[in-house]
Amino acid sequence: MTEGNWIQLVALFGWLILAGSAFASYRLNWREGVRMALLWAGIFVAVGLVFSLAMG
Repeated sequence: MTEGNWIQLVALFGWLILAGSAFASYRLNWREGVRMALLWAGIFVAVGLVFSLAMG
């Protein structure tokens, strides 16, 4: 790995910690948390598919 890749990996890990702490602040139980995570994943997949189909 190059130095740029390491910096990108550390930044992504930092964003993951930030998002995880923000998510934990809602104090949801596991079932609601998994449901919300799957919902957001579905939204991102749907938007990605729309963009990939639109760009051709």
